[in-house]
Amino acid sequence: MPSSALRIALVGAGRIGAAHAETIARRVPEADLVAVVDPRPGAADAVAAPLGARGETSVEAVLAAPDVDAVVVAASSSAHAELIGAAAAAGKHVFSEKPAGMTLAEIDGARRATAAAGVAFQVGFNRRFAREFVEARALIADGHLGEVRQLRSLTRDPGRGPADPDAVPEWTIFTQTLIHDFDTLNWLNPGARAVDVVATAGSLTAPGHPTLLDHATVVVRYDNGAIGTAEASFAAVHGYDVRGEVLGSEGMVTMGDGARSSLRVHDGAGRRAATSHSDTDLLADAYAAEFAELAHAVAQGRAPSVGGDDAWAAFAIAQACIDSMTSGGRVAVSQPGSGA
Repeated sequence: MPSSALRIALVGAGRIGAAHAETIARRVPEADLVAVVDPRPGAADAVAAPLGARGETSVEAVLAAPDVDAVVVAASSSAHAELIGAAAAAGKHVFSEKPAGMTLAEIDGARRATAAAGVAFQVGFNRRFAREFVEARALIADGHLGEVRQLRSLTRDPGRGPADPDAVPEWTIFTQTLIHDFDTLNWLNPGARAVDVVATAGSLTAPGHPTLLDHATVVVRYDNGAIGTAEASFAAVHGYDVRGEVLGSEGMVTMGDGARSSLRVHDGAGRRAATSHSDTDLLADAYAAEFAELAHAVAQGRAPSVGGDDAWAAFAIAQACIDSMTSGGRVAVSQPGSGA
């Protein structure tokens, strides 16, 4: 491990936390996983020990530890804003899984806290680090496609829907799933701001459920005239499906097809491709790249390429979707400084 490696403590030993811990420890030479924190007895040790890190049950102890430079927040989303603030107050750099808070006010507080503390603050919008999406963004930014006119981003989770619909918090499809697509649309339309949205969603795997929304389509209008569409589903039997498309005045670019590789099998059953059935499989390289970005940003004394402003802008669209579903109409997207 390089002597200058960023020393990281990860908070949250659940599914994504455990995957992030392994990624940091095994695939990011610029970082050193020193601790995993989870209040559940034994949970942190189970993740940390095989990776040569220590398990902790106290966030406070880790924030006070002199061998921790940065904190990766992978706990429950409802705790993100509080943990970001606590890490900033302790002088630790912060990487937070999306969303960075559950309201615009919480996210605003997180970005203010990290700015006041002078620490790096990065948010886990992984598509910004997926190779195809990075290459597409470069073409768009260089003007290769001309004026951006239409955009599309989609996320389809593998399986047949939630095993327990009652366990899915209300509005999850907007705040937890489509939040990635909202950021992707913003990022693939450089310099533009979302103006308003119309959202349509329903419970198709559990018809009649009072709160579950497992399929959604959102139309976003931008101030440069472009129209974006974001789609999500919690029931894609073919695997984890992440795609994007941008149509410009001079061309089009598409990203993602859900396949693990370019291998295709042509036989009596037709043309087949192996697909990924988890985000940590399909986006493994992107996850490694985003943690490397945090380490590079800290080493270079600069802000990470995706931070609090981006988190706020994506959640502003999510909040407008909730308001659109509640009102049944088109809703304006809050803008920075609007007091939302």
